[in-house]
Amino acid sequence: MASMAQFSCILRPPTHLFYKNLRFCLQHKCRQSSASFMSTKRLSFSSTITCSATNRSSSDSQISSTAKIRSEVLSPFRSVRMFFYLAFIASGALGGLIATTQLIAALTNSARATTVPDILQGLGIDLGAVSLFAVLYCRENKAKNLQLATLSREEHLSNLKLRVDEKRIISVNNLQGSARLVICAGPASFITESFKHSEPFTESLLERGVLVVSFATDGNTPSFLFEESKEMKEITTKRKRLWQLAPVYVSEWFKWLDEQKKLAGVSVESPVYLSLRLDGRVRGSGVGYPPWNAFVAQLPPVKGMWSGLLDGMDGRVL
Repeated sequence: MASMAQFSCILRPPTHLFYKNLRFCLQHKCRQSSASFMSTKRLSFSSTITCSATNRSSSDSQISSTAKIRSEVLSPFRSVRMFFYLAFIASGALGGLIATTQLIAALTNSARATTVPDILQGLGIDLGAVSLFAVLYCRENKAKNLQLATLSREEHLSNLKLRVDEKRIISVNNLQGSARLVICAGPASFITESFKHSEPFTESLLERGVLVVSFATDGNTPSFLFEESKEMKEITTKRKRLWQLAPVYVSEWFKWLDEQKKLAGVSVESPVYLSLRLDGRVRGSGVGYPPWNAFVAQLPPVKGMWSGLLDGMDGRVL
């Protein structure tokens, strides 16, 4: 019996050694699983950053969903019209295919020769309908793409930055509903002459919420001369307020302006002006100096008894 007990002790390891080995194995596996979890977490985090950056760059090159929604709001029945145009094109094409098969059968069978004029008449109607609705669909699609491009440019414009003073930078959309911006873009000499031409209309322009953005495209600083005498202090303050805005991040402004010039068929070097409505949409543009007198005659005041009634009288959108 004693020998059997000694033999069993030799085969079976002591209990405390067994638990010690078990604890060591568990700790080792926990460290491995923790390390693999941390590495997996790091990899997933880095892949998330890469994916988000890729999605942002791809979405910037496309028309935003906001522009598409605005297009649907401005033209709510365009999608319905385009659907029916496609349905009529499909119907006419199917009718033309059936008429073509009937015409071939009639031409090969002399007994049905009398039906050829009627078949030709039906085939002509089908082809005419297909051609008409195809033209209407292409016209509607072209108008849709043009509107989307315009809304996309206006959205880009609303995100551009303006410097109000040395401590304040705002976006163009911060002025929507309160100011009608006039963008003067050209050489510094052009900006200076526009500044001089606006002097007689300063008070009237401010009453109509007009603020000027002076964008010197040649890199020079336009010279704005203000009279600092006591008699001219009030008008000088108004002049400074009218011409206080300047673009920030000029490369973005150049990109937007070049798109506008390309749309209007204007050369890149030409000095231009763009007039915006209260809602931030482009209401007018042209080559040369801004027509300050026309702005005063066409735009209603932003304050007073006619302000609420005439808010929509900014002019049609270009």
